[in-house]
Amino acid sequence: MQRFKLTISYVGTRFCGWQRQTRRRNGIIQPELRTVQSELENLASRIAGQKVIIHASGRTDTGVHAEAQVAHMDVPKSKADINWIRAFNTQLPDDVAISAIEPVDSDFHAQYSARSKLYAYSLWMSYNYTPPRLRPFVWSCGPLNLELMQEAARCLLGRHDFASFRNTGVDYNSTVRTLTKAELAPPDPAQPLLATWHFEADGFLKQMVRNVMGLLAEVGRGKLPPEAAVEILAAKDRTRSPATAPACGLTLVRVDY
Repeated sequence: MQRFKLTISYVGTRFCGWQRQTRRRNGIIQPELRTVQSELENLASRIAGQKVIIHASGRTDTGVHAEAQVAHMDVPKSKADINWIRAFNTQLPDDVAISAIEPVDSDFHAQYSARSKLYAYSLWMSYNYTPPRLRPFVWSCGPLNLELMQEAARCLLGRHDFASFRNTGVDYNSTVRTLTKAELAPPDPAQPLLATWHFEADGFLKQMVRNVMGLLAEVGRGKLPPEAAVEILAAKDRTRSPATAPACGLTLVRVDY
């Protein structure tokens, strides 16, 4: 078998997340939900003439986007010379595309070989209107005090137990992560109401970025002081942290190896 590393871009709006999902009702298998993994695996299996499993660097939730999700797949040596990137992109729907495919050693694993991930979360700081082209990719959250948010974000940097920012649904051996970046991107003069935050870590818990963003938004609205970030982090209790920010504003930007 030949292993390939795939770099994938997708708009998450019409996907039920990355992971393939089989549903049963009264013991009867229901039609699958539309996911990125199912779209890619179904097509890869048709091209390869046998079942192909595609493993990603991690799951993205319903509505979350990706600029450069990374995955890997194994195909028979007899199919290794196919122009896989063309084969994918000529048949995939218009909300997902493969930007790169390269052969890798058999010990490469999209999830376990990853060293860090970078996410972006975009906010539109007005309730009055949202530009239609941005609407699927931003949280229209209203006015925010960005300076207070930056103060709170700095409190979260470093190696901590982020249990207060983990939603249920995935079991972890540890909820300790190292957050190396939680910062506001330089403003876009053409879009003064757009604020994009970057978060980088050696790994993220389920909906951790969206939960951190929910906290920062409450600070930006003046509902919590910046130092509340320290108290919530130390509590290691999800019920102490504000509501999860919407999925639409979140994009997986990069996975480093």
